[in-house]
Amino acid sequence: MPRHIFSKKAHRLNEDQDVHPPRKQEKRPNLFLRLLAFLLTVAMVLGAVFLIVNYDKLNFDAVKRWFAYRDLERGEGGQAESFPYDGDSSSTFASLDGDLLVCSSTGVRLYSASGQVYVDRTVTMEHPVAVAAGSTALAYDAGGRVLLVCRDREEVFSLELEEDEEILSADVNDSGWMVTVTQESGYKGVVTVYDSQFQLKMQVSLSSRFIADAALSPDNRTVALLTMGLDDSAFTSRVELFPTTGTSTEELEPQASVQVGNQVILELTWDSNGIWAVGESDIYHLDAAAALTGSYSYTGRYLKGFSVDGSGTAALLLGKYRAGSAAELVVIDGEGQTIAALAMDEQVLSISAAGRYISVLTADRLDIYNQELENYHTLEGTQSARKALQRADGSVMLVGNKTARVYLPQ
Repeated sequence: MPRHIFSKKAHRLNEDQDVHPPRKQEKRPNLFLRLLAFLLTVAMVLGAVFLIVNYDKLNFDAVKRWFAYRDLERGEGGQAESFPYDGDSSSTFASLDGDLLVCSSTGVRLYSASGQVYVDRTVTMEHPVAVAAGSTALAYDAGGRVLLVCRDREEVFSLELEEDEEILSADVNDSGWMVTVTQESGYKGVVTVYDSQFQLKMQVSLSSRFIADAALSPDNRTVALLTMGLDDSAFTSRVELFPTTGTSTEELEPQASVQVGNQVILELTWDSNGIWAVGESDIYHLDAAAALTGSYSYTGRYLKGFSVDGSGTAALLLGKYRAGSAAELVVIDGEGQTIAALAMDEQVLSISAAGRYISVLTADRLDIYNQELENYHTLEGTQSARKALQRADGSVMLVGNKTARVYLPQ
């Protein structure tokens, strides 16, 4: 064969090999790795299901408390060393990010869990009130003219009304928005809404009905007013909703309005589950559109104490007689249904709810329950504590006449 013909064939053969390279033999998946991946997937799914089903039984809050208070010295019983606070018999208290806000007739002070003073403001108040939500706390003089705001362990805002004005109530939500109800000449109530930077967002003035209280929605879009007046010649309390957008308005028509009985409403609170209106003989729960979702009547019994700061529940301490130690602790949901009830045979000094915990303080013992009133922890010996402030992580601030301390369930 001629040499040049052989070279052409060889060249074509090389081109074919370049275009169609020989196939590599495919490797079969490793059966062991496939089995391992399957088992890991099953374990993750089962683990997630287990956490969901047993969330309430697992003590995740103990881990939270360890991180939050890891630098706080405490004894074997879980109580930190007590610290003195400056206050008097008129003092009111609020728990703020693990700190204690004390509002008294002589001033406003903010203490850490170990007693370090962050805010110390001297101001005269006849009826001091302290409230807190999220990372913001208010201290104001009910019926007076002074209001202070604390955040990030410092005073960040203050308000002083004119001589002919007075503060009826004030509240703050988890976003740091604030609402005040004031009495001003010519009106039966003025509601003012401030954003988290304390810029005025909305104001409404009413002359037709008295405004006793107000609460802001979690999304800051709506404010609920508690109004009192006459409907068809009969005294009624109503919850009325107004938008927080817009400028100053007079006699603005509410977006929604619902009657909450012919009784005095003691507290109006708006949380992520709706609006609680606590009355002298009934408690009401409304949704975000002011539609009634449930109510619970305790007519014939005395409301000795209550807390509506639990997650979707209200805790009521009810007694057949105004005096005496016999009472019943009742927990209800937003539909007005009883979740749990527990008889109390000792004098209850304080009840407080936060998250899924409810604390009950008696003369010598602190009991912490879950929302089904199953005992979570008991502390024997409270060192003359008179008030308990429950926190969502399960810890409790115990406040006495002159000292306070943190209790961390072990």
